[in-house]
Amino acid sequence: MEILLVNDLWVKYFTLSGVVSAVSGVSFKLRRGEMLAIVGESGSGKSTLGLALLNMVPKPGRIIRGEVVFNGVDILKLDPREIRKIRGSRISVVFQDPFTTLDPLRRIVDQFEEFLIEHGVEKVKVRTIVREYLEAVGLSERIMYSYPHQLSGGQKQRVSIAMAIALNPEVIIADEPTTALDVVVQKQIMDLIDSIKEKYKSSIILITHDLALALERADTIMVMYGGYVMEYAEKSELFSNMRHPYTRALFEALPRVLQRDLPRSLPGYPPDLRNPPPGCIFHPRCEFAVEKCKRELPPLIEVSRNHFVSCHRVGELL
Repeated sequence: MEILLVNDLWVKYFTLSGVVSAVSGVSFKLRRGEMLAIVGESGSGKSTLGLALLNMVPKPGRIIRGEVVFNGVDILKLDPREIRKIRGSRISVVFQDPFTTLDPLRRIVDQFEEFLIEHGVEKVKVRTIVREYLEAVGLSERIMYSYPHQLSGGQKQRVSIAMAIALNPEVIIADEPTTALDVVVQKQIMDLIDSIKEKYKSSIILITHDLALALERADTIMVMYGGYVMEYAEKSELFSNMRHPYTRALFEALPRVLQRDLPRSLPGYPPDLRNPPPGCIFHPRCEFAVEKCKRELPPLIEVSRNHFVSCHRVGELL
C-alpha cells in the first residue's frame, strides 16, 4: 500500500542569473516499509526533491506545480501550521551535514528537549525518550550532555538519526547520510538505517549519488538526471535489466574489485539547468542519441511491470 504518492512535481529557482529548473515533472510512489533510493550525479535535483516533499524548498526556490500526497492528504495544500505538525513527527529528514540539524552552541539534550516539546511531548518524559533513542542508535547516555563539536562525524550523524526517529515517523528522508564518513562508519550508519526500517516499519527515501549503495540496500531505485527521472524500477529488475543509457553509464563507472579494467567514465558535463538542452536532457552525453532525441522530450513509459524508462530508443537498446 502506498504511503506517499508524488505526481508531476516541478521546482524552479528564480536566481539573478536565470531560472533554474531543478525538478521537472517527477512522479513516483513510496510503499509502506519500502526503501526507495533516489540516485544521480550532483546537481540532478535529488536534494531539492527531498526538500520539496515537505514543502521546505528555500528561497529563491518555488514549487511550481504538482502533488505530494501523504496518507491521502496533499502536503502542498496544507497551511504552515498543519505542515509543521507533520514535519519531524510523521515525516522526518536526516540531512547529509549533521550541523544542519545540530546547533553547535547547545547540548544534545537541550536540542532534543526543544524538538520533542514542540511536538507535544510532556517535559517530564523528554529525558527518558532521549536516553531510549540514543541507545537505539548505539550511543551512550553521556552523549546527552555533550556539545556537537565534542562528537565525531559518525556520532553526530547518529544523533541526527535519533532525533529523526524519536517520534516514530512513518517516512524518513535520508539525504546522503554517509557523506564525509569513512567506509567503516558508512556501513554502520546504513546498517542502523536498515535496522530502523525493520524495527519501526518506517518507509525510507535514501538520497545518494552512489548506485552501488542503492543496489545493495534499496528495494526500489529511481535514477535522476538534470531534474528528470531517467529510470525507475525495483532493484532486482533494474540490476538485471538496465534500459536507460544513463543508468548503464552510472553502473559502468563503478569500480570492480575482481576486474583489471578501470571504471568507464561518462564524458561531458551535467547540463546547465538555467538553459537546458532541447529534447532529452541527457542527449549531449549519450552515445546512442539520434536526431529525435535532440528535438523531443521522451515520456516516462512503463516498459515492463513497474519498470519505467524515459528514452526514445528504449525499444532498441536491450
